[in-house]
Amino acid sequence: MKQYQFEVESESNRERLDVFLSVQQTEISRSRLKKLIIEGRVTVNGVARPVGYKVREGDRITVLVPAPIPLGTAAEPIPLNIIFEDEFLLALDKPAGIVIHPAPGHPAGTLVNALLHHCKNLPGIGGVERPGIVHRLDKDTSGLVIVAKTESAHKALAGQFKNREIRKEYLAIVKGHVKENEGSIHAAIGRHRIHRKKMDIRDSGGREAYTEYQVIYRCKGWSYLKLLPKTGRTHQIRVHLASIHHPIIGDHLYGGKSSEFKLPRQALHAHKLELKHPITGFNLSFCAPLPQDMGFFLQSHGYSPIKKIDVFEP
Repeated sequence: MKQYQFEVESESNRERLDVFLSVQQTEISRSRLKKLIIEGRVTVNGVARPVGYKVREGDRITVLVPAPIPLGTAAEPIPLNIIFEDEFLLALDKPAGIVIHPAPGHPAGTLVNALLHHCKNLPGIGGVERPGIVHRLDKDTSGLVIVAKTESAHKALAGQFKNREIRKEYLAIVKGHVKENEGSIHAAIGRHRIHRKKMDIRDSGGREAYTEYQVIYRCKGWSYLKLLPKTGRTHQIRVHLASIHHPIIGDHLYGGKSSEFKLPRQALHAHKLELKHPITGFNLSFCAPLPQDMGFFLQSHGYSPIKKIDVFEP
């Protein structure tokens, strides 16, 4: 168990307890601090206080952080395609078909199982259930995933994602001809009212979602797009493209099933990420090359990277 102690100075007078603690240290995220406060592991002058307690000058605050609970998830020697790694973070290229973390129906063979084998000190980073994970990709979406290797890195990276400071670029192959060379989709997303595994566009009760897109290439019956999601909602790109009647090819959940164009999974790839190093603050840029299945589809249907955006083949 770790113990942290702080004394409130005049400039912090009347701050909320969780806000004060979040500012005073870099290792524990605000969400985790709230949980510790609710559990009674944070005391002010020896007395447990609620999250919204307003600290006063001279208060002595103690935070007790319990040792990580042993994971029930086993480390597995699953190969990882690592693009970058240092002592604080890891960037990797996730293949399609791999689930990020264990869940019902996927108790093993996940990215977390592989990470626990590769990073011996990962358990407990960012929480027990999803150690090191700061964002997710769907099982059948390929591409870049960033993993935190320390608690302070996890907090900083999670903050960048939450504050929309990370530039994300995806590539997708969609059904139909996207008419405009570029555009945007601004539509709130929420859980589907009937099909609980799906998300849906919501006029009310949804969460704000915004995606920009650019057409790279058009061919008979399909378009190749670059996508820049400004928010990070569940299934955002898939739902937004389906909402403008251009579902991703291979995405059976959102209407991308096609008898003409066959792909074993949704043709969506997390291609680039630009962020700041969580500790040094240096700018980082990572790129995961287009996977073989999407590349083969494009080449077999006449696409060449040197062709211009407005090429059309009837």
